[in-house]
Amino acid sequence: MPATPPKPQLILISGYPSSGKTHRSHQLLTYFHHQIATSPDPKLQRLAIHHLNDQTLGLSRNVYAAARPEKDARATFSSAIKRALDPNTIVIADGMNYIKGFRYQLYCEAKAVQTPNCIVHVGTQPDKCRELNSAALQAGTGGYEPEVFENLVFRFEEPNGMNRWDAPLFAVPWDDVEPPCEAIWEAMVGGNAKVVKPHAATILKPATEQDYLYELDKTTSDVLNAIKTWQQDHPGEAGVAIKIPEAEREVELPATSPSLPQLQRLRRQFVGLNRQLSLSKGRIRDLFVDYLNDAFQS
Repeated sequence: MPATPPKPQLILISGYPSSGKTHRSHQLLTYFHHQIATSPDPKLQRLAIHHLNDQTLGLSRNVYAAARPEKDARATFSSAIKRALDPNTIVIADGMNYIKGFRYQLYCEAKAVQTPNCIVHVGTQPDKCRELNSAALQAGTGGYEPEVFENLVFRFEEPNGMNRWDAPLFAVPWDDVEPPCEAIWEAMVGGNAKVVKPHAATILKPATEQDYLYELDKTTSDVLNAIKTWQQDHPGEAGVAIKIPEAEREVELPATSPSLPQLQRLRRQFVGLNRQLSLSKGRIRDLFVDYLNDAFQS
């Protein structure tokens, strides 16, 4: 008998535009509803499923034509996922989820509530997606304008199961009749489901410490300044661990040394994730170093 799910479950659907993501989501919905309805476990029978995509959230495909509306749409999508992640709930997040940093952000959200999560990648190739997109436009049933379609394909960052935030990863080729529903069920709800332990940087706590936001901003800036100073003193060096003043851990630079804009982007992500929390001020530095090392391992 499957193990009783102790926490919500998050399934991220990923794929090129017009790849068939919603069709695959509905196949998962059908299978999961059947599993819940036929389970002898009363706790499993109480499971609810939330299917979220642009259509259910009232988002137009036109949002992808400009950077600001697209960013706002991702924020709406992310907020809807977080609201839906409550006990006894399976969330199927049916979007392109094409940005690696966005998938990492949702991975952190899942860790914060200790929920199993996975990626289902709809692996339809671009040429087939292009054909399906053109047919949908001609029929007036959907599709993206050609320029928007090509831009989204160009910017797509394919999931990699070697990354923690993209694992477990289930790929669904175009020719497959249906997704590996049984394997996904087992990974999320059944005997293979893992209760994810939250990273210290994602544990939700009320913001109570005085001057917390100031310390969050100052400490993360200090870490970036230390990295920048080291890079200036060691031009061309990479793939090494560098000591950060007052930090217990070292920053492990990747083989290609990160640029200042890349570091600033990671800092903004960390601050955004932890702005509403209250990390111990004495731990911010080490937790930010951990966050950078996680990101560099991708």
